[in-house]
Amino acid sequence: MKWSRKLRRSIVSNGALARPWRCSVRVAVVALLFFSGASVLIWKAIDLQVAQHSFLSSKGGALHVRQLEIPANRGMITDRNGEPLAISVPVDAIWVDPAQLQNKETELRELASILNLEADTLIQQVKEAANRRFMYVQRQVPPEIGEKVKALRVAGIHTRREYRRFYPSGEVSAPLIGFTDIDDHALEGIELAYDEWLTGEPGLRRIIKDLHGRVIENLGVVREARPGRPLALSIDRRLQYLAYRELRAGIEAHNAKGGMAVLMDARTGEVLAMANVPSFNPNNRLSIHPSRTRNRAIIDQFEPGSAIKPFLVLAALQTGRYTPQTVIDTSPGWIKVDRFTIRDHRDYGVMDVTGVLQKSSNVGATRIAMDVGRE
Repeated sequence: MKWSRKLRRSIVSNGALARPWRCSVRVAVVALLFFSGASVLIWKAIDLQVAQHSFLSSKGGALHVRQLEIPANRGMITDRNGEPLAISVPVDAIWVDPAQLQNKETELRELASILNLEADTLIQQVKEAANRRFMYVQRQVPPEIGEKVKALRVAGIHTRREYRRFYPSGEVSAPLIGFTDIDDHALEGIELAYDEWLTGEPGLRRIIKDLHGRVIENLGVVREARPGRPLALSIDRRLQYLAYRELRAGIEAHNAKGGMAVLMDARTGEVLAMANVPSFNPNNRLSIHPSRTRNRAIIDQFEPGSAIKPFLVLAALQTGRYTPQTVIDTSPGWIKVDRFTIRDHRDYGVMDVTGVLQKSSNVGATRIAMDVGRE
């Protein structure tokens, strides 16, 4: 009995001693875990702030810092006296971010009202483009309209500066000067032939945008925009108008399908006017048709032989041996010159110099040329 009591006291005594030891182990384990976690967090913070600082800073800045293109206008085309034939005027393009405007019908209706658009149609277009981040609403609107759109200050509605080509002489010189598309890319005429010369180089500006895409800070210009170079033609705008007016009147009087007129300086060979009818209004793209944009005076091919005959007759008249009534025998309707045989449409027989021009007789013109001589 005494032995068992001693044994129980010993067991109780040993248990009391074991409990503090177990608590100490638990505290040490918990402390070790906290210390390990803190060490990991400290190491991660050092890694982010030191080792990966440059990489993360660049990525963070890329989310808000943007490079905005600065548009450059095309060079001006002028006539020989500096009168403008093609100039670029500033306009605005209105675009939206559909993802930001899904629940903004009121704002879209205000935008439609400013742009004179059908509000329901615009709202439907924005809803259908919900997965897109860019959509043009209207392009080449006057700057005052663009300012009204900016005044809305709605996240997701933006303006962009661009340029539109304007042609002061309109249809008078349209086939010669040509025109550009809505993106200011040359399509025809002088515009296309000298496109590299006239095209400017866009610039770049660094900006910071907020979460809603609004510009909150301008960081400065990275590269200045370089406008296109001006181009001066030998064309005289006044003579161009007169040539076009007379050509059009002649075509209407004779019910012709079309025509062309080229006016040149006989001393220098400079082209002073180059008119084409039918023409088109380059300031109204709805009037542009491929059949009207061709500069027939340059593109169309034709036999120039008959065009030389008036000069040949003039040279003959200047010799004093010929008059408009001088008789020329064109029988039998053909003539052989060296190895070549020159023929008329038919045998015109005997006719005067005036008849040679009226019938455009190849044989008659050849006889006159051989008589007058090369000089």
